[in-house]
Amino acid sequence: MNIRMRSMVYWVAGCLIAVLGITTPQYSRAANPQSVRKPGVAGAFYPADPKALSAMIDDMLAHASPPAIADPVLAVVAPHAGYQFSGPVAAYTYAALKGHKFSRVVVIAPSHYEAFDFTSVYDGDAYATPLGTVQVDKAFASKLVKMSSTIRLSSRGHAPTKEGSEHALEVELPWLQRVLGNFELVPVVMGEQGYESSRALGVALAKLIPDNDTLIVASSDLSHYHPYDEAVTIDHKTLNALQAWDYFSMSQNFGMRVWEACGGAPIVAAMIAAERMGANQAVVLKYANSGDTAGDHSRVVGYSAVALVKTQNHRAAEQSFSVGAHDKTELLGLARKSVEQAVRERKTYEPPASSSEALNQERGAFVTLKKSGELRGCIGYTSAVKPLYMTVRDTATLAALRDSRFEPVSVSELGQLEYEISVLSPLRRVLDIRQIKVGQHGLLMRNGDQQGLLLPQVPVEEGWDRQRFLEQTCVKAGMRPACWKDENTDIFMFTAVVFGESRPKPLMPETSLAPGFPGRQGQQVPGLPPH
Repeated sequence: MNIRMRSMVYWVAGCLIAVLGITTPQYSRAANPQSVRKPGVAGAFYPADPKALSAMIDDMLAHASPPAIADPVLAVVAPHAGYQFSGPVAAYTYAALKGHKFSRVVVIAPSHYEAFDFTSVYDGDAYATPLGTVQVDKAFASKLVKMSSTIRLSSRGHAPTKEGSEHALEVELPWLQRVLGNFELVPVVMGEQGYESSRALGVALAKLIPDNDTLIVASSDLSHYHPYDEAVTIDHKTLNALQAWDYFSMSQNFGMRVWEACGGAPIVAAMIAAERMGANQAVVLKYANSGDTAGDHSRVVGYSAVALVKTQNHRAAEQSFSVGAHDKTELLGLARKSVEQAVRERKTYEPPASSSEALNQERGAFVTLKKSGELRGCIGYTSAVKPLYMTVRDTATLAALRDSRFEPVSVSELGQLEYEISVLSPLRRVLDIRQIKVGQHGLLMRNGDQQGLLLPQVPVEEGWDRQRFLEQTCVKAGMRPACWKDENTDIFMFTAVVFGESRPKPLMPETSLAPGFPGRQGQQVPGLPPH
């Protein structure tokens, strides 16, 4: 197990116990402790008495007023803290399910107490809560674990440990019992939090679920222990990515701890599965944090209720984003100052805070340097990791000094450099290659550990058609040209606002990702042709 994964698991382990200050007593109504997972947090995260538990859930459901959803709901996101903290938000998730029928529910949760490097599907017969026993769909579970070597039948993440009993899956069950009645359960706990694990689970679920009779529940809280206003800002980055359906960037940013979700991998897995089953819209039903529900604003935990819906529209409409003339001038000047200071003084330029709303939005961007019309450096952040003006500062500096294809820019070259900036939109997986429009879309190709990106202007300047563009993106990722046909390859597309100081000879198809920064954000100015 790698250190980053282990640290992620143990960070998750501290998510809520410290906030709630509670113990985890054992409780069970099950007759066979060998095959039925006993309630581990009844009497702590929620009432152990069935009548009190039912009354609490019913009261919260009655006070929740989510928008009516007529279209099929394929997956939902619900928080997993103690009911007194997250219950008013979780109620929105489950109230939205009233009137929808499901015979099977797949609940995907993170592991808080136990570190393991696979996805664990419970190997027992049932889960018990004070409201009764929910049978495991063992036939489905058996098929699921055969779909990927990263998915196994196991009690890891399900059985109690000396550190405590996993609550993230358990706390969803009384809600489901109260709203859906009878259903079979597929209990899943993710030990590994990376994109490939989420993808393997999501793809497997989509292949095994034949219709809308199965619900997927991603159990996740959001940010932890920040002051109220800071938490709201952080959490809305995740919610914005959800609504933009940019789960790839979400996964990357969770891994880098740029964004926070105590259950980020389950959210990504649910989105991947739901997308392949036809979902195309994420509806945020409710957002709040423990400051709203418990009153303490000093250190809060964020909660969201989200439905992933299969609407009649093929895809959710892209949000518009533009960069005005003044902002473009400011960004180009910032890129030049950043490069000149880095090259002359070997110091990072510290720009004054920008008052521009557009420049303070977190966006991915690439900075391309040219000399006499020839490429001299090109590096970018595809993830929205920083405000746009800071992203341009970073990527301009990296393009000058850290593009491995070139020697670092020298002082004598500074006056000869030309600057071009590409501000990126969120990433969306390509469902049909006919969606790709040459001159409008850039591509990011991903297969396992191999990944490559080409900006929208590249195929235009090289005279490529769509197929050639796909092939060259594969080559850029270090794969064979036909890799885009491989079912294990994810193709993501994006648009870009592209502007520069001049229009020299065509840009070479050689862009490079900044180390450690794979995937996301920005948007095309309406009517502006890419170049």
